[in-house]
Parts: sequence; structure tokens; C-alpha cells
Amino acid sequence: MSAKYNVLIFPAGSEIGLEINNSLKYSHHLEVFGISGKSDHAAFVYEDGKYFEDNLLYIDHPDFIDLFNGYLKKLKIDFVYPTHDAIANFLAKYQNVLYAEIITSCAQTNYVARYKRETYKKFSDCDFSLNIYAQPFDNLKYPVFLKPNDGQGGQNTFIAEDQRDLDFFLRKKPDLLVTGFLPGNEMSVDCFTDFNRKLLFIGPRTRERVQMGISFRSTAVAVNNEIASIANTINERVVLNGAWFFQVKQDVDGKYKLLEFAPRQSSTMGLYRHAGINFALLSFFNARKIPVQIIKNNYELQVDRCLFNRYKAIFNYSKLYIDLDDTIICGDRVHDKVMAYIYQSRNRGIKVILITKHRFDLDKTLDKRGIAKSIFSEIIHLSEDEDKWKFIEPEGAIFIDNYWFDRHEVKEKLSIPVFDVDAVECLMR
Repeated sequence: MSAKYNVLIFPAGSEIGLEINNSLKYSHHLEVFGISGKSDHAAFVYEDGKYFEDNLLYIDHPDFIDLFNGYLKKLKIDFVYPTHDAIANFLAKYQNVLYAEIITSCAQTNYVARYKRETYKKFSDCDFSLNIYAQPFDNLKYPVFLKPNDGQGGQNTFIAEDQRDLDFFLRKKPDLLVTGFLPGNEMSVDCFTDFNRKLLFIGPRTRERVQMGISFRSTAVAVNNEIASIANTINERVVLNGAWFFQVKQDVDGKYKLLEFAPRQSSTMGLYRHAGINFALLSFFNARKIPVQIIKNNYELQVDRCLFNRYKAIFNYSKLYIDLDDTIICGDRVHDKVMAYIYQSRNRGIKVILITKHRFDLDKTLDKRGIAKSIFSEIIHLSEDEDKWKFIEPEGAIFIDNYWFDRHEVKEKLSIPVFDVDAVECLMR
């Protein structure tokens, strides 16, 4: 498979979209593009020409299909990764008129997964099924849980402690489903089914810290018989294809009940990606009907999320002048982020020029730290009494140095951007 395929992530800036991009961006099989209907974090992730924002790209827009097909044609997209349940459901429904293949299961499976009433009806005879109470809601055992038929991520859900609460919530949203309250532990289970409907992987993980419906802390756990039975039953009753997942929660007796399933990738599948299972890439091969095998590394694995900053420093430069001591090298260690930035600069065609007043044998120091001289376009080795600014050609240049006085002098004399080591982060892509 020598030719590259163009794949599109839509919407690109969701947590799911960012995880899929991280899963695919280093693959030599793919060129990865992203589109969003609004300005979001994806704008800080993609290279120029690989990402687009269009505020008309919402599935409820009357011209959505024509607009979306326009992008698919323009970018020569072969496959689309939907990153939201409603979008996956819509794109699967209209697959026959779209100019690219949607990486999800069939329209019927998406429909059953999207609407909770259909999900619970499909598995109503199973012991893991979640019961839906019917009006007039007599003799309920409180508390009860209310959720929308069409929803995801725990949004617009409520707990009713008594009849008064129940009446209040149903007056506001009469179409809410009323179910039993599950007090136990909640778990997500990541799965992969190939194009022959063979379930190749079942990966449970905890939901230890949940915000916005997303697991901010999750630990991979072993598959037990109960979880395996639920996974296999879902796989047998609906036609699944590629990556999918389901969520369960324990009742008062410790038995798992099915909350929902989704025929798409989840954002926290990145946990198992770091055990060797790249769900997004496996789904691509699977969509091309290439048989795949699962290779999993067996070690304890946990993920925890936090806010992560990306920056856009809006200026162009073609030369990077950078210091050595306490900049590239900090004590006896190489600064790994600075080195990553140096390689990023080289990859983007920026000249990397080492400018240093290193007092010892420079060749020996670089060799001891495992730094090849060849990564630098030029090396300027100065004496202690020489001024760095005099050896910098300012046009298209920036300067990185931990020493404030050198930065101040370069800024004053040459009027070019100067950075301390801590600010390299704003230059990273």
C-alpha cells in the first residue's frame, strides 16, 4: 500500500477529534485533514492547508451535504472520521450521496446507538438491560435517573429524589426517559470489531474522574466474564464495524447495566493506544477490508487529563539563533523540549545557528551530551568578551538564550524577537 490516502476528521477540535489526529498524524499511509464548524483548538494543531473552519458546516443546515461534499472533493478525501454521535448517525444515513467513505458502522446501528429508547429496546431481554419506567410512574423506588432519548456525555441528565423532583424535571423536559438509579462504579469498554463482524478486542477502563462526560482519569483493567458477555451480546445483536465502545454502571447488587454504546472512537481510547492498540489506524485498515491483528502490551496503564496550552506566535522567521549553556544543555542534561523544537525548526526549513560562549571544548561537550554538530546550520563560538548581537544577521531571525542581559542587548540593538527557555513552548507546533 504505497499511495497515501486522504482522511478527514470532523469536527476536528473535539477531544475525540484531537485523539484521532494524534493517532494518525505520524502514519506514512495517511494525509490527515480537519474541518470544524466553529473556531476551536484544532486551529492550533494542524499545519497550514490541512485545517478549515466553516460556520455553515452543521448537519442541520439545509445545504450541509452539498457544502460537505465540496470539501471532500476539493481535498480529495477518501475517508471521514466522525467525532460526534449525531454527526456519525447523520453521515451514516446519507453515506450513499457522500463523496467519501464514513468510518463508522451502518446507518441502522448508528440509529439504535443514538437513541437510548432504541438501545434499551434492542437489549430489553438481556439481564444487563436498563429498565425504562412508563407513566404514570406509580410506586417508583426513589431516587430515579432521568436522561434524554437523544443525548450523550451525561448532558441534560438529572436525579429525582422524590415525586416532587420527578414532576419538576418532567415539566421542563417531558420527553426525558426515567430509569432506575445506579449507585455503583461506572466503566467504559473500548472494543474493536472487524469487517467480518469478529470481535477482536475488549478493553475495560475505569471512569475515576469525570468532567463534561469525559474520563479525565482512567485506568485499564482486566476483562471479566460479565463485561465480555455484554460486549459479545452487543456485537451479536447489532452490526458493528471498526472501533466502538460501551458504558456500563453497577446497580445496588453490583451487576453491570448498559448505559449506552457508540459505533465510533472515544477520546479516552488513547489510553489503549499507549498499550499498542491504535483504534483509529485499525479502523482505517478495516475500512479498506485489510485484515488486522491486535497486539497489546501488558503493563499497568493509567491516563489523567489536564488543561494543555498551545500558542500561536504570529510572525515569520527563517533563522534561529540559540545559546548552548543553560539553554540547550541544563546542567548535565539536555533540554528535551528545546531539542524537539530544534528538530521541528529543521523540519520546517529554518536555519538553526548555535551561538555560544562555552568555556570548554565545544566538540567534547556536544559529543558527551549526544548532540550532533550537523543539526546546526552554523556554529558561532565566541569568547567571553564578545557581544552576541554583533554576530547575528537580524533579517528573519529570532534569538533564544537563558541569559537576560544577552536577550536584552539583542532586543535593544537588533529589534528581533527574543525568548527565554520557558517560552520555547509558544514556538512549538
